[in-house]
Amino acid sequence: MTEVLFYHLERQPLERVLPVLLERSLERRWRCAVQATSRERVEALDTHLWVYRDDSFLPHGVASEPEAARQPVLLTEDEDNPNGATVRFLVDGARLSDYAPYERVVDLFDGNDDEQVAAARERWKIVKGLGLSATYWQQDEDGRWQKKA
Repeated sequence: MTEVLFYHLERQPLERVLPVLLERSLERRWRCAVQATSRERVEALDTHLWVYRDDSFLPHGVASEPEAARQPVLLTEDEDNPNGATVRFLVDGARLSDYAPYERVVDLFDGNDDEQVAAARERWKIVKGLGLSATYWQQDEDGRWQKKA
């Protein structure tokens, strides 16, 4: 059964949290897809993942590129899954209609944006209505993720 994790981003922006979560996923040898809501956002994330830290390399690609199926981390604005990802990251309110192909879906939303918080609550209800396991994570004052629900 698919496990869905909701990450409430309040203390750090997506650009700091996403690379760390992707690195941890790759350490576990998981193939990942990151779904954004627009081509422009995919391009911005692609650029960011190349330069987010000087001492790191995060192998990734974009779904529109020829070698998409070979990428361990694939950025897309669609629900496609050409790299056979088992972990799906949803950013900026991206929606997924079929959770079944994934072992884990990670929904990251901006806790400082009331619209994103409201939309995440709706997605939580949908996930729970599908009978999927859902957990809610929030950062404490020290930046550690705490399971809240």
